Amino acid sequence: MITWNIQNLGRSKSDAEIAQMAAVLRHADVVAVQEVVAKDPAGAQAVARLADELNRTGAKWDYQVSLPTKSPSPYISERYAFLWKTHRVRLKRKAYLDQTLQDRVYREPFIGQFEDKISAKAFYVINFHARKYNDQPEREIKTMGDYCERLNTQALILAGDFNLTERHTVWNPFYKKGFRSALYKNPTTLKRKCQDGIYRNHAIDNMFYPSGIQKIKAASIDWVGSCDRLEQARTVSDHLPVWMHFKLN
Repeated sequence: MITWNIQNLGRSKSDAEIAQMAAVLRHADVVAVQEVVAKDPAGAQAVARLADELNRTGAKWDYQVSLPTKSPSPYISERYAFLWKTHRVRLKRKAYLDQTLQDRVYREPFIGQFEDKISAKAFYVINFHARKYNDQPEREIKTMGDYCERLNTQALILAGDFNLTERHTVWNPFYKKGFRSALYKNPTTLKRKCQDGIYRNHAIDNMFYPSGIQKIKAASIDWVGSCDRLEQARTVSDHLPVWMHFKLN
């Protein structure tokens, strides 16, 4: 699985940039995308373009785009998206925005329930983009600690851009419940300019999972590779994708 904040995914993305995204995502079975443009249809259309490009990579993909989030202003509102390989997983029912949190968060999470076609086991992905780091995203994250109880499962993944690190104290109640983070001290945002050969910045994109998920391996996907490619890479996104290979317990 991959989670990726694809910055302003909409009309501004060229065909070449969409092809770059597909090349990064093609090896995943499920993809959770944040920051799809909501103010016009171009965001949903860009996800459709991405799915079409993924379909050219050798596997059949399907996708679903969320409704715009019910945010305090249209400048904050976004859409989310899920994309998945149809021969590996199926979406058990239509994914939905979590309306129970719409008055407590800027962008309510997008919840999808998938089924692994090999094991026939189901799992949830909760796709989330928190408010900015200087706007107390911990106030939003602490509202999400009861998903295992609400969804009656330990097989879930909280994935996205949390705008704070896995070491923030807001995660302590999650860890006490048995949650773990896929990444640790792994910067996932891109600086505007390279400094001393370093172009990665904040460790804020991640996946968190309880006992129903067994992590095999996880990492960020540094498809930038060098300072020479930083400027071009930032036209696609200012975030790196995060992937996790996991088993369902």
